[in-house]
Amino acid sequence: MELAAYFASLDPVNLMKSLPGGVAQGIVWGVMALGVYITFRLLDIADLTVDGSFTTGGAVTAMLILGGWPAWAAVLAAILAGMLAGLCTGLLHTRFGIPAILAGILTQFALYSINLHIMGMAANKSVNPDKFPVFITSRHVPTAILTGLAIAAVLIAVLYWYFGTEQGSAIRATGSNPAMSRALGINIDSMKVLGLGLSNGLVALAGGLMTQYQGFADVNMGRGAIVIGLAAVIIGEVVCTAIFRKGTNFGVRLGFIIAGGVLYYAVMTLILWLKLNSNDLKLFTAIIVAVFLAVPYLQAQAKSSFKLAGRRGRAAGKEESKHA
Repeated sequence: MELAAYFASLDPVNLMKSLPGGVAQGIVWGVMALGVYITFRLLDIADLTVDGSFTTGGAVTAMLILGGWPAWAAVLAAILAGMLAGLCTGLLHTRFGIPAILAGILTQFALYSINLHIMGMAANKSVNPDKFPVFITSRHVPTAILTGLAIAAVLIAVLYWYFGTEQGSAIRATGSNPAMSRALGINIDSMKVLGLGLSNGLVALAGGLMTQYQGFADVNMGRGAIVIGLAAVIIGEVVCTAIFRKGTNFGVRLGFIIAGGVLYYAVMTLILWLKLNSNDLKLFTAIIVAVFLAVPYLQAQAKSSFKLAGRRGRAAGKEESKHA
């Protein structure tokens, strides 16, 4: 009886109404995931700075808009602030020999206090869209989706062009094979610092967009951002591989990172619609990331097992034919 009442309480209309908001947020987090992709996939670095630089982007955007700056200028300043955070992590790693993951933790830790100072020692700052001009807000979700898609498309085009240049290719080579890159004359320390700065600039951009969308900046808004970013990256890659089994170009893969953010938030919207405990969202996030991380590995294991079984079968067939 209780189960029947539970299913009866689930209104599909409410799900359809909440999905567009989830799509809008997913696009913003997908932009953040582009930054995570640069460090996680291209540089092969697990950068934990993003939990702090996401908030930095939001805090800078909020304070400058409150100070009378236009929203686009506030977001540009947020990008520069995020790049500075990434540069700090890069310098701690390359100049002082601190492991990358620990350097990211140190910068993230410091950014908590820095973000509080940026917001005048307040835990949050409101940016009311009725009083201040913003170009993406939850009050107009369809417009927010279109604006987010336009920003994502421009970013993908710029990143596709940049990582095809000599400098962008050097960053990719550094993450792929540092020893060979050094042998070819690439300054891999500089490439790491540059990549970390670019990554956190994108993360801060997403933080600035999220502040405008939700109407406030909060000192804890970036908590768990790295996990959400990884979820978007992994989901996007798995879906891309499933559709393009023979591989595809770099620009399409970047597009699927945005799609991964949208799919992630669609799942979160579904979980909330099912009236599951909202305190378990982080648990569900961890499960989703673990599942999608495991899928490529399990697929590779299955393929190798089938290939091994096939080779053994052919070898056994040859032996039998010899004895015959």
